[in-house]
Amino acid sequence: MRQADDSPKTNKRLTNLASIAFDKKRFDCYHMRMFKGLLEGLLELISPRTCASCKKRIDAQASIEGLVCLECWDKIKRNTPPFCHCCGRHLDRKKTTSNICPACQRAPSYFDRALSPCVYEGALKTLIHEFKYKNKDYLGPALARLLIDFVKEYDIPMDVFDMVVPMPLSAARLREREFNQSEILSECLAKEFHKTSCQALRRMRYSRPQAELKMEERISNVKADFSAQDNTDLKGKNIILVDDVLTTTATSSEAAKTLKSAGANIVFVLTLAN
Repeated sequence: MRQADDSPKTNKRLTNLASIAFDKKRFDCYHMRMFKGLLEGLLELISPRTCASCKKRIDAQASIEGLVCLECWDKIKRNTPPFCHCCGRHLDRKKTTSNICPACQRAPSYFDRALSPCVYEGALKTLIHEFKYKNKDYLGPALARLLIDFVKEYDIPMDVFDMVVPMPLSAARLREREFNQSEILSECLAKEFHKTSCQALRRMRYSRPQAELKMEERISNVKADFSAQDNTDLKGKNIILVDDVLTTTATSSEAAKTLKSAGANIVFVLTLAN
């Protein structure tokens, strides 16, 4: 049987150890991290992570936020310059000598400029559909990275904007979806650039989804759709209006018209895709 070591050197070490204050908070944090790691490992065995776009199994360490595989992320088609100075779509120099595309020349918008980092097709179209219509609100921060990276890449002067405003949903559609996807994107963008995300607009009625309508029907579909919130001072404010997709610009233009009627100065529109 091993005898206890009661040498002076050992006693001194024990005395020093006993004098150290026990940090319960640090101890608990360590065990919580360990427990969380074990739980995540168990969940991975029971229900492996799959890419929100291609549905293939993914490695959390080789993915975007553990949600989208790098292969799908790389397949997202980026919107490249030159951009139309109105809608922000890629400008085909062969079709115009102006800085504004033919569509925007025919139908000017109330916003000052719209910008989008991506094109609405392929992997991104799938991700936005999953985000909006399949209750996957947790995809918001990953998708917001596209907006944040675009702002930084093209040096959009965020310091001149006073607030970030999400495109609102009608009360009926909000109950249907349970969250506003534009609000999630707006909050992520505002947090990154130290701005306020402000619900300055209200959707007045439940209108038919724009995707269901022909181009000429979309403008009349959103007429008088918005009103400004009474408790928000918009006078002289420069605003970034955030939405998921820019289609014909009708919705964004009507929203910008409402903001400017309430006193806003400049309104830029920023969407994930166009």
